[in-house]
Amino acid sequence: MSPKPTKSRTSVPGSPDASPGPSSKGLVRCSIRQGPVREFSPEVGGERARLIVVNRDKWVNGTVLRYAFFGAGGTFGSWAGSDALKSQVRKAFKKWADVGIGLKFEEVSDRSNAQIRIGFQMADGHWSYVGRQILEQEPDDRTMNLDPSDAISSGNYGVDVAAHEIGHTLGFPHEHQNPHAGIVWNEEAVYAELGGPPNNWDRSTTFHNIIRKISPDTVQGSSWDPDSVMHYEFRPGLIKSPAPYDAQGVHPPGGLSARDQQWIKTFYPPLAAADHENLPLLTSRPLSLIPGQQLNFLLQPTTTRYYEIRTFGLSDTVLVLYERTPSEDLYLTGDDDSGEARNAYIRRRLHAGRTYVLRLRLYYSFSAGETALMWW
Repeated sequence: MSPKPTKSRTSVPGSPDASPGPSSKGLVRCSIRQGPVREFSPEVGGERARLIVVNRDKWVNGTVLRYAFFGAGGTFGSWAGSDALKSQVRKAFKKWADVGIGLKFEEVSDRSNAQIRIGFQMADGHWSYVGRQILEQEPDDRTMNLDPSDAISSGNYGVDVAAHEIGHTLGFPHEHQNPHAGIVWNEEAVYAELGGPPNNWDRSTTFHNIIRKISPDTVQGSSWDPDSVMHYEFRPGLIKSPAPYDAQGVHPPGGLSARDQQWIKTFYPPLAAADHENLPLLTSRPLSLIPGQQLNFLLQPTTTRYYEIRTFGLSDTVLVLYERTPSEDLYLTGDDDSGEARNAYIRRRLHAGRTYVLRLRLYYSFSAGETALMWW
């Protein structure tokens, strides 16, 4: 079969209408935006530093992630997208939500109320910051870009493009950089292909997004998933091994793979009423958690006043406080003590008769069973 005419397309998983083989040379690739490198004090190293890095970009489960699009006109008019492009993004958010996870997605019109701000800048490629790194960006900055083209404005392929970028926003890396894949690249061929149009990447960008192997603890289990929505499509000639990918390339079928769905639930399992434990005032609650695990507590004050909430012991945690309303849990405040010589601490005025939700995720504990949580 002759390849279809080359268009500007993304290189996330294919779909029934994706052209195979050499036509993938014209794909627009996803380039993860790199947030600031986390620097630790000299006493933070080894396993502690590794687990902080692995878990820090994941959201606290139960978070409502709001997203907004840039509007036409004004300073940011070049980032506006068509109704068709916005529709593809909405379908992609629904694709992740339909897995049945603990996160929720909500579109808002005012981008100042959104953590996820989506632009459609032509010739800027497809990209997203990873996980909670989007919170470090300025209020008028994009946290995600989709390079507009006919190829992504309709059909399953375009939904997969958006789903791939949303996957980064949820904290997941590129699957083709999985160290368990055993991929041996034809490196000079990769550099040459990505160095030309439409990507025009320098060698460091290509290395960071394709050739570099990422930490085994950040990938989906102990094996490679070439069907993942987080995987690029690669034409023959870019991979030396393993077989048969050296000869046929890699062409994911499109959509969220079974492993994608399993992995997203590992970090963001669905939450039910039974997953929330009442935490009485002035009661120390011992914490026996493994790295990445989360507990959810209900606080019900009987007096309106300022309260203090904190962890005790040697651990790295993130605490997030919400107020429960009939429609949702409203974010109030949070604290992350990871990598610091202190404990997570919140001081907040709480109102009698209201219910508050406290979510705690553990990064690292120096000794099992020697950390605790209390409010007073």
